[in-house]
Amino acid sequence: MDEKQFWVGFNLVRGIGAVRLQALIDHFGDAASAWRGSPDDFRAAGLGSKVIERLLEVRKGVDLEKLWDKITAQGIKILTWKDELYPPRLKEIEQPPPVLYVRGEILAEDHFAVSIVGTRKVTPYGRQVAEELSAFLAANGITVISGLARGVDAVAHSAALKAGGRTVAVLGSGVDRIYPPENRALAEQMMSRGAVISDYAVGTPPDASNFPPRNRIISGLSLAVVVIEAGETSGALITAEFAAEQGREIFAVPGSILAPQSKGTNKLIQNGALPMLTPADLLQTLNLTRVGAQKAARKILPTDEVEAQLMNALGSEPLHVDEIRNQTGLPVEKVSAALVMMELKGMVRQVGGMNYVAVREVQSGYFVQGMTEDE
Repeated sequence: MDEKQFWVGFNLVRGIGAVRLQALIDHFGDAASAWRGSPDDFRAAGLGSKVIERLLEVRKGVDLEKLWDKITAQGIKILTWKDELYPPRLKEIEQPPPVLYVRGEILAEDHFAVSIVGTRKVTPYGRQVAEELSAFLAANGITVISGLARGVDAVAHSAALKAGGRTVAVLGSGVDRIYPPENRALAEQMMSRGAVISDYAVGTPPDASNFPPRNRIISGLSLAVVVIEAGETSGALITAEFAAEQGREIFAVPGSILAPQSKGTNKLIQNGALPMLTPADLLQTLNLTRVGAQKAARKILPTDEVEAQLMNALGSEPLHVDEIRNQTGLPVEKVSAALVMMELKGMVRQVGGMNYVAVREVQSGYFVQGMTEDE
């Protein structure tokens, strides 16, 4: 049996999330052994009686092999923490989802992503901003993340596809239960140039309580969250809250003080969110102006041993090129040439005076790997 089957099994048990699953794996060594544990073993691993009862009930009632066959027959892929293509940015958040169900493809290039969220009751102004921003991001190689909801979400996904870009939807239901139903055709299009994903088990209906928690994934996948329009109780504001907790940039589109759809965004700006005045400002703030060149360079120029040595020497503190040469023992001409290529790839950044630092995403292993219902 594929070990992922056991991860899927645990995903069916209410009360077993990131923390408890990690505790089980730490105690048993792997998910397969944990699945076969006894009640005493589960207690020793720290599970309470109610969770143990639910786990035993699910284990008795589910045939993991048949469930796996059903999932794979629908073209659904499973990503766990152990997979190289599990989004590294998402893995950084507190309690990242242990299992992601994916229809379509999550690619390494989706690491460059921005979320666009907002109200279902989008105005013509909000629609225009969402379309122009999403198309601009797509044209600049940035993946657009949203929640496939009516209104701003659907506009953002659609505009990214029309611009030839990639887009990913995070659902509040199983990936086999596309919601709302009028966006099913849009979701099918996204699967060819992006993905529809969820951490909810296959067959999970779109219950209202599922949508706020899924918003942490929308923000977790992204460098920044842009709120286009949002009322005072909008689900988009929940996404912004998660973004703040996760250390993501938050942008909000200013609007009329008389418009209900702008009350939430104007409040965000009042509380410190960056006003989204032009798409170019967003890229500049996020240092994403060279994403296209970086992606092309990574495809043409894969990491070699020299680059690996330089990355081992570099960190978040600036290091002069002469010190880099001393630490690596490489000839100065090799160091200089490699640093030029690595800067183009986005692996390092020159911070003045021939001093270099490693880009944070590289340090986390990215280049090594890659190379509520609202309102």
